[in-house]
Amino acid sequence: MVLALSFAALSPVASLCTRTNSCSLRSTTHSQEASLLRQAAEVADLSAGLTAPHPNFGCVIARGTDVVGHGFLYAQGTKCAELQAVEMARELSRGATAYLNLEPGDCYGDLTPVSSLVQAGISRVVVGIRHPLHHLRGKAIQALRSQGVQIDVVGEDLLGKAFEEALKSCLVVNAPLLYRAAYCVPFSVLKFAMTLDGKIAASSGHASWVSSKVSRHRVFELRGRSDAIIVGGNTVRRDDPQLTARHGGGHVPARIVLSRTLDFPEERKLWNVFDAYTIVATQRGACKDMQKKLASKGVEVVEFDFLNPKDVVEYCYDRGYLSLLWECGGSLSAPAIKSGVIHKLFAFVAPKIIGGENAPSPVGELGNVEMTQAIDLIDVSYEQIGPDILVSGYIKPIPDLSPVIPSVDETSALDPTISPYETNIIFFYKTWDEYGVFSNFSPHPVQMPDENGDYITWPSVEHYYQAHKFIPADAPLAGEFVQQIKIAKSPEEAARLGRKLQRQHPEMVREDWDAVKIDVMYSALKCKFSTYSNLKSLLCSTAGCILVEASPHDLFWGGGREGEGLNYLGRLLMKLRSEIMEETSTPV
Repeated sequence: MVLALSFAALSPVASLCTRTNSCSLRSTTHSQEASLLRQAAEVADLSAGLTAPHPNFGCVIARGTDVVGHGFLYAQGTKCAELQAVEMARELSRGATAYLNLEPGDCYGDLTPVSSLVQAGISRVVVGIRHPLHHLRGKAIQALRSQGVQIDVVGEDLLGKAFEEALKSCLVVNAPLLYRAAYCVPFSVLKFAMTLDGKIAASSGHASWVSSKVSRHRVFELRGRSDAIIVGGNTVRRDDPQLTARHGGGHVPARIVLSRTLDFPEERKLWNVFDAYTIVATQRGACKDMQKKLASKGVEVVEFDFLNPKDVVEYCYDRGYLSLLWECGGSLSAPAIKSGVIHKLFAFVAPKIIGGENAPSPVGELGNVEMTQAIDLIDVSYEQIGPDILVSGYIKPIPDLSPVIPSVDETSALDPTISPYETNIIFFYKTWDEYGVFSNFSPHPVQMPDENGDYITWPSVEHYYQAHKFIPADAPLAGEFVQQIKIAKSPEEAARLGRKLQRQHPEMVREDWDAVKIDVMYSALKCKFSTYSNLKSLLCSTAGCILVEASPHDLFWGGGREGEGLNYLGRLLMKLRSEIMEETSTPV
């Protein structure tokens, strides 16, 4: 079974039960419950391509077999799936069952997904898989049970063939998160198109096009599901690709080029970073002149002591990436496979023959000399796409994290001397991290005064920060920019839009932005932590610890890859923590 790549509306969700007394609590069979759980996994996948990859949460609320509400996490920093579902179901939530593909997270810092279900009167929750991240695993399940909600976890409380298939759906939709949690690397997919005789290009190198237009459209969808697309230097020199998604969604993946020599022409499509970001990974000290030229075009150059696929994917892990798409030739795909960083393969096979003794193949030398050494794919799927056949399968199975990642309680039981919380440095970055609520992307609206003293609600700190690049909006165009950012559907989209408008219209950015941006961020953070008491308590609980925003690429707000960043976000939070604690300790 493979992850569905269709963006079409899901039929089970489209036919919601109307709000009448016709919705009863009829009993359900195992096959019906498994079907509802699969629907939750399908719903969870609805934001694919629209936003950057993130943990996929889907919630389906049903009375018997009648679906009365559903929701999914659109992007990090947006409303949780459970809250959306109960808001849709309204009074029909009371006494109903919620089906969750994944144990709820806690990006609000106050267990909002749990309280949403409890307050709505949900009597039972069916969970596909426990959360794979240490700090969240079992937390929501325990919280729900403590509130008297019946919890049934597939594989623990619910067994049988029907639930095995439903479980597979839950695993597949969050495969990137599971691989990241188990192996500390992003989920990596190798994609290639080849002829029937196993060639990806003619002997001359000409490769346009091996596969059909329909297959290429599918590739655009695969790109939209990825944080970044990886190619080698040969691909850039030979094909000059653009590597944009062009899938109709809003998410634009980064482009990563691996090259030890930086032997590139000065003009390549990937050097245009207007609509998509480009990172060039290279050997330390390689061609400093080309490094300067790339940097001048806005391309980020990252040096490695020894450039290899394993170190690059570890860097991508530090960058917070969940999913990578490799679109490289055989000379790069082979070492990537040998190093164990490729997890899944998509092969588009075209019904044509090109021949050529020296025509390139999709995978270079692996060192195998006998057919018994061949790599067998797991969970292989075949699909006809236009005239082509898509063969897909896993090189490494989706990890079963139950024995791999014990909970905090289990770890303490194994070794009482281990305490995962004893640390002097606390890192945070993505909203699903343990301290992710500290992020400016967290889903906490803030009310801030405008120039006239009137209070305006901003969906997140990041919305407020990006909009204030253009405030005061003296020009009508600047005012339009502010409104566009304000209504962005997620902090991620607000950030992308604000940065794009800043590049496109530098004349619209306020002249004092560099001087005031720290104050803008700090004022929004103060509002956030003063508004939400649970966040204030969490911040104060870190007293004595250094807070580091762990972005490896943002050298201003983050700590950088090797600690070279200024970490201004962490600094501001520590300053705010000090102010809060001083206020609470001062006698009235």
